[in-house]
Amino acid sequence: MSTTLLELAGVSKSFGRVVVADNLSLTIGPADLVGIVGPNGAGKSSLFGLIAGELAPAAGQIVFEGAPVTRLSPAARCRLGIGRTFQVPKPFGAMTVFENVLVAAQQGSGVRGRPSYAAASDILQLTGLAADANNPAERLGLLSRKRLEVARALATGPKLLLLDEVAGGLTDPEVAQLIEIVNAIRDEGVAIIWIEHVVHALLAVVDRLIALDFGKIATQGAPADVMRSEEVKAIYMGVPA
Repeated sequence: MSTTLLELAGVSKSFGRVVVADNLSLTIGPADLVGIVGPNGAGKSSLFGLIAGELAPAAGQIVFEGAPVTRLSPAARCRLGIGRTFQVPKPFGAMTVFENVLVAAQQGSGVRGRPSYAAASDILQLTGLAADANNPAERLGLLSRKRLEVARALATGPKLLLLDEVAGGLTDPEVAQLIEIVNAIRDEGVAIIWIEHVVHALLAVVDRLIALDFGKIATQGAPADVMRSEEVKAIYMGVPA
């Protein structure tokens, strides 16, 4: 088995003078749980857009499971096994929670019939949404909407799951519940990259932490070491590294 699931090599992207990826290179392994921190404007969500296919790089290459995906559409990358969430959940409000996850399973992973219904049911159990299965998504509170966002991404059958600030706005007890879900997803063999401002959530689960700043990796490594690093002090507090 390859030790690399995802590789970015020299990826660059800018919007006018705003650089969101500056010759960025990184690798993610099949069992990795990696956290990403950085201030607003550091390029975190843009990085997910580049990986998932919503954004096209100006330079560089993106490789998934040994094959280049740089020119593939988001739908094609999803079918290959790249799933993602978004900061603001936007479920199909008039549809039930179960129907939202079922659509993701059928359209994202391509399963049909009974297997798709079984997959949706299993994912609702995994994400703690089984009791809400028949409720319209528009009636969900914030925690349940966040869970549904994760469930819909998970229903696409990802090998790599991109979590974009799924803990934002949650209380500490709710964050603890979310951490349990993330650990359960990892136990299923899914690699995870998690962008988060709620840093204590990342420190509770990730193996490696990456600090981004203006589209570059400022530092990476063991989570505690990264948070104590001079580079992170410079990013967040203006202290020269």
